[in-house]
Amino acid sequence: MTLLWRTLLRNRGRVASGSLLIGLHQGCQAVVPILIGVIVDRAVAPGHLGMLAFWVSTLAALFLVLTVAYRAGTRQLMRAIADEAHGLRLEVAAKVLDPRTEVRTGDVLTISTTDADTTSYLLDYLPRLFGALVATAISAVGLCLISVPLGLMVLFGTPVVLVGLQWAAPRITRRVAARQEVAGRAASLATDLVTGLRPLRGIGAQDAAAHRYRDVSRESLSATLRAAKTLGWFQAASDTVSTLVACGIAILAGWFALSGRISAGELVTVIGLAAFLGEPFATLSAAPGWFASSRASAERIEAVLDLCPAAPPTGASPVPPVAGECVGVVVEPDAGALVALLDDGSPDVLVAPHLPELFSGTIRENLLEPAGPDQLGEVLRASAADDVVAAHPDGLDHAIADRGAALSGGQRQRLALARALLAGPRLLVLHEPTTAVDAVTEHAIARGIRELRHRPGSTLGTLLITTSPALLAVTDRVIVVRGGRVVATGTHASLAAGDETYQAVVLR
Repeated sequence: MTLLWRTLLRNRGRVASGSLLIGLHQGCQAVVPILIGVIVDRAVAPGHLGMLAFWVSTLAALFLVLTVAYRAGTRQLMRAIADEAHGLRLEVAAKVLDPRTEVRTGDVLTISTTDADTTSYLLDYLPRLFGALVATAISAVGLCLISVPLGLMVLFGTPVVLVGLQWAAPRITRRVAARQEVAGRAASLATDLVTGLRPLRGIGAQDAAAHRYRDVSRESLSATLRAAKTLGWFQAASDTVSTLVACGIAILAGWFALSGRISAGELVTVIGLAAFLGEPFATLSAAPGWFASSRASAERIEAVLDLCPAAPPTGASPVPPVAGECVGVVVEPDAGALVALLDDGSPDVLVAPHLPELFSGTIRENLLEPAGPDQLGEVLRASAADDVVAAHPDGLDHAIADRGAALSGGQRQRLALARALLAGPRLLVLHEPTTAVDAVTEHAIARGIRELRHRPGSTLGTLLITTSPALLAVTDRVIVVRGGRVVATGTHASLAAGDETYQAVVLR
């Protein structure tokens, strides 16, 4: 609820003005059937043309006011909704872009789109609720002036209906939240599977991956159907009750007219108000479902915004200097904090991120080639990027789209690795550089990195932050970091043979 209150407070100006304008629009609509009844009794029944012209002009002015009020009010509210949804997306993005914060990709997708929109719709729900209350109050007063029983039927019947429908709000909140949670898991799994499709095919695991996605997809479908069923029953109940109240008013008014207790114009007013009340009644009865959906989405956004990033290790880096060495680092449970700590802008250190970024231009321009053709060829072979270059007739001058959209994930990783190797820093930090390549290419890259940067007499250091056995096998030593502290050190072979935790993480 904290996020919902904050949403209202930072949009209070637009919500207040929009509510007043929507309230004016709904109030004018409620006055329309009352004014028509007056026209019937005071102009049509007596046949007074002058009065008819006056009241028709008044009715036209009323329509002008309600039209302008609606357009101005909705413009204010739509701007508030768009700005709030955008602001929520920026907050979610700022939180998940922190490398120390662990959030599933699918959750980011649903939270920053569906949940942000649904939460911001609160800024529309409140003015609509206010307008419905204004319309109901004016209608009730108008009916009381015609017949007290008719007015009391609205005044007392509406709160009873609203209280009776409130029982469904908690269930709607739970089921909408469950639907969004499972949908996030399905989207996250789909993203992971698409990103790692080629490695999955390389080890023959595509059928198992498809089976796993099928299960979570079915779970998502079941959650969606449960939520839709609850919302459907609620909407059906609210529509039925609203219709019954309107019909009851119309039937009672007809009886009053037949018994001579109300005039023809008053009957027209009552019938008009009964038909009109269907809209505000529907809004009032559906409001609990709307607010439940907004609350469920707001709670999911709050869960992300309240995440505490993993604190970076205090004091010195848990990884000692690696001059001349190729060192593997296995971090549990997540390497984000360590990567952020190492990426401090030191001139001799280059940290290559896990997700490579390419820009529009040629392959040569993306590599930022500072070396001669001999060194370039050597780097391309070490990173297995020579296959990417050879696959295109233009070679290094092949044009690629922004962010490498036309390339596979493995091709992007290999080009980004070649760019990092070409820079030749004294310390190169590589964070999971081969997750999107097949097993054969991964072994070739591991050997290439070792041979390129760690020839006899080399003083260059390489830090491989990974759980890949192929990469760890070419390192001089492996450091296991758990909870920001070094808990084991040794060669890959010794740790794989004697450390069960290392086996579970690396050899799974």
